Amino acid sequence: MDITGSGVKIRQLQILREVMRAGSERLAAQVLRITQPAVSQNIKQLEEAIGFALFRRENNRLIPTAKAWEFLRTIDAAFAGLDRIGPSIDFLRSNDTRLIGIAAPSAFSFATLPRVVKRIREKSRSYAVQVKTGTYQQIADHVLNGRSDLGISRLPIDERILDWMPIGSATNVCLFPRDHRFAAQRVVTAEDLAGEPIIDIDPQFASHQMSVNALRYMGAAPEIAVEYDANGHDIGYVMAGIGVSITNEIIAKEYADFGVEFRPFQPGAVYHYVVVWQKGRKLSDSVRFAVEELAAAAADQAA
Repeated sequence: MDITGSGVKIRQLQILREVMRAGSERLAAQVLRITQPAVSQNIKQLEEAIGFALFRRENNRLIPTAKAWEFLRTIDAAFAGLDRIGPSIDFLRSNDTRLIGIAAPSAFSFATLPRVVKRIREKSRSYAVQVKTGTYQQIADHVLNGRSDLGISRLPIDERILDWMPIGSATNVCLFPRDHRFAAQRVVTAEDLAGEPIIDIDPQFASHQMSVNALRYMGAAPEIAVEYDANGHDIGYVMAGIGVSITNEIIAKEYADFGVEFRPFQPGAVYHYVVVWQKGRKLSDSVRFAVEELAAAAADQAA
């Protein structure tokens, strides 16, 4: 199939994906179960159609160009819709359409999601909600592959494959037990963390950058008591008095019933939370109601 008269065929893009992933035409041919000359010919035709080189050839090896990697990101975004057709069919075949799937960080199961599920059930007891948790990437994958109707995520997102609606913004806070010395402060700074045991999130997250890297910049070695990998896993350690945690206000408010407090933390950042769903999907009445209730629950938390 020719794409918008460009001379580029879907099969050529599939072959390019496999060559980039496998690292060679030979391995890509094995995965695709075609001959290596067929792979080479399709790559050559694709380069002719798009008008720029995708690889440098050095010592019989293919080295992708910078344009090739950028092109691959565009292809992956376009193929995401195709890749999710099968899982979506399986999902619809094996699930009651009155089942509403929501993917969210585990912390949202403490307050926001219970409120939403309660409102959905009050509207109709025939509705059930399936909750999946994970990292923001895993949440996007749940939505794109049809395992969840909706996801709670943070900006930025890939708007080529997801539609979204804002539900709230938050800045960094320091979370601590109620009897902690930070309760007497209006603001907690990186300097205040010197010598303080820290319940620290994985280094890939921004809140890690706010606290641990700020301490290192000041020449102080952070005392990491516990490291965790997802929002919602820190509250028990904070409650136990093991250390303090740097999170954001939206997540901290999920912990309101756990006997902890929080104060603004500096330096900080702003986080924008959104509800996401598959790009271009027409939402059913029940799923749209769930979107509205997620926004309402987030507004209640912010009040």
